[in-house]
Amino acid sequence: MKRIGILVGGGPAPGINGVIGAATIEALSNGFEVVGILDGFKWLSRGDVNHIRMLSEKDVIKARFEGGSILHTSRENPTKDREKMNNVVNCLKKLEISHLITIGGDDTAFSASQTCKFAEGTIRVAHVPKTIDNDLPLPAGVPTFGFQTARHVGGELVSNLLEDARTTHRWYLVVAMGRTVGHLALGMGVTGGATLTIIPEEFTRKPTIDLICSIVEGSIFKARALGRDYGVAVVAEGVGDLLKEELKDNPLALVEYDEHGHFRISEVPLCLIIKRTLNQRFKERGEKIQFVDITIGYELRSAKPILFDIEYTHQLGYGAVRYILGETYKSGALISVQAGSIVPIPFDQILDPNTGKTAVRKVDINSDLYLSARAMMIRLERHDFENHEILAKIARAANMTEEKFKNNYHLVV
Repeated sequence: MKRIGILVGGGPAPGINGVIGAATIEALSNGFEVVGILDGFKWLSRGDVNHIRMLSEKDVIKARFEGGSILHTSRENPTKDREKMNNVVNCLKKLEISHLITIGGDDTAFSASQTCKFAEGTIRVAHVPKTIDNDLPLPAGVPTFGFQTARHVGGELVSNLLEDARTTHRWYLVVAMGRTVGHLALGMGVTGGATLTIIPEEFTRKPTIDLICSIVEGSIFKARALGRDYGVAVVAEGVGDLLKEELKDNPLALVEYDEHGHFRISEVPLCLIIKRTLNQRFKERGEKIQFVDITIGYELRSAKPILFDIEYTHQLGYGAVRYILGETYKSGALISVQAGSIVPIPFDQILDPNTGKTAVRKVDINSDLYLSARAMMIRLERHDFENHEILAKIARAANMTEEKFKNNYHLVV
C-alpha cells in the first residue's frame, strides 16, 4: 500500500480536523493508507517513528465538525538543525510515506518547504495554511482557515463586553491574539462594535506604552463629548511585539522567545500593563475610571468551526490530496482556494526574499476594509484638532484647555 502522512504544527485553529478528515477520505478513496503523525514535527525531528496512528474513515467522519486536533500539535522547529531535518526525511521514508500533508501557519509552512527540499523529490509535500491570525501570504480576500470562526466567536465576546460596559459605566481593555498583525483584532472590533481597535500596522514608528494609553484616553474623552461614559478598546497582540524593547524593563513582563525565534507576547500581561498605566495617569489628574483588562485568544483556537470553515477545510483537505497525487505536481506548494478552485502556490513564492522565511500578510491600512472599520471607531482623528468647535468640546470633556489638550494628544493622530 502507498502511504500519505498528515501532521499538524503550530497553535490550534478551528477546522484542523476538517482538513484531516477530508484528506483522509480522499486518500483512502485513491488506494492510499493514511498515517497520522502525532505532535507535528516533534518526534520525527528526534528520529522517533513510534508516535503515529493509522487513520480510517471511522476515525475522521465525525471529528471533521469538531474543534481541536485529533493528531495534536506542537511548535517543534526542525529547520534550526540540519540533523533534525535529515531525521524528519529519514523517518518519513522509514514509515514508507511518499506523500506528506502538513497543516499549520507560517512556521510550519517553512518546515514543510524545507522537508520538500531535503527530500530532493522523493516525497511530495503540500501545506494547508492554518492560523487564526490570517497572516499567511494568500491572495487578497482569501482567509486562512480558522480565522473566520475565531473572528465570529471573538466578535461575540467583544459585543457582550460592550453591553456590559454600557450597563455598568466602565471601560474594557481587550488584547486580542495575533502575533505580529492586526487582522483578528480588527475583525473582532468591527463585528463586536468595539469603541476603537489599535493594530500594529497603523504605526510608522515603534510606539510606546504611553502612546497606546494616550490613544485610549483620547477615545475616552471623545466618547464623553458624545455623551458616552463607557467603551471597549481592543488592542492587537502584535502591538506588544512592537513594544518588546520597552517591556523588557517592566517588572510584570517575562520576555521569552519560542522555538521559531518569535517573541512570546503571551507571557507578557500587556493588557494589565496598559490598565495600570491608565489608572496611574487618571489618578494623577484626580479622576478615577473603572478599567477591566481581558486577553482573548486561547478561547478561540479550539472552538467548533462555523459552517464557513467546515466547508472551506473540506475543500482544502481534498485539494491537498488531489495536488500531491496529480500529474501537475512539480514541487511542494501551499494549497489555496481561489474563486472556488484549488490553486497551489509553490513554496518559493511564499518566502520573504529578505528573511528566507514565510512572508507575513499584514493589514493594508489604505484598504477600504481598514478605512471603513476606522470610520466606525470613536478615536481622535486629525480633523478633530482642525475643527475648533469639536476640539473645544473634547477638551472640556477632558477637563483641559484646548491648548493643553493639543499638546498632550496631537501625537495620537
